[in-house]
Amino acid sequence: MTEVARPFAGLSEVSIPDDTPVEGEMSTPAGSSGRDDELSTLDEPVKDTVLRDLRAVGNKFVHVLYPKKSSSLLRDWDLWGPLLLCVTLGLLLHGGSSDQDQGGPQFTEVFVLIWFGSVVITLNSKLLGGTLSFFQSLCVLGYCVLPLTVALAVCRLVLLGGSGPVSFGIRLAVVTASFGWSTFASTAFLTDSQPPNRKALVVYPIFLFYFVIGWVVLTFSPSG
Repeated sequence: MTEVARPFAGLSEVSIPDDTPVEGEMSTPAGSSGRDDELSTLDEPVKDTVLRDLRAVGNKFVHVLYPKKSSSLLRDWDLWGPLLLCVTLGLLLHGGSSDQDQGGPQFTEVFVLIWFGSVVITLNSKLLGGTLSFFQSLCVLGYCVLPLTVALAVCRLVLLGGSGPVSFGIRLAVVTASFGWSTFASTAFLTDSQPPNRKALVVYPIFLFYFVIGWVVLTFSPSG
């Protein structure tokens, strides 16, 4: 009868010399864990985490006020700044004369206007061949609302002195400058990611988006 071959039959004849070490120690090379320690935030105090995030948001605000060729706004994207600006804009518009006795819907309208408009512009950019991710585009559009938010705060201060022709002229100048700055800042970050022959199709919705927000800011008047 033919003997069936055993695949592990030879293992019984394998022997390990007595002087061969069979123990080991796992260790990382010196200097290889330095960057991991810097990036790890698991053991970081909550205070340090919050301050670090606030500094990152403030740094992005600076990039909006002084647009330049920098990828930090796109690389380290977040939605905390846009959310803060959206809430601030809604609160400043709360209590306008157009609200009558229902101030709540005004805040909701502003919130929907900003986020729905940003999503529509982002989808339009992606369909035209843009290379930015969905959330990178939302980050840029949201942060670039900053000039219009500042304009609304200035307009509210101007309205404290009355709502005559002089007041309207000042508010018109402030809102126009802020609208132009928001459009310029956003296009400075977004147009480079678009095909050269389609940049105008991306800029036009951005123009309308900030124009509508600027119109809301300009026509705001506090309830009497």
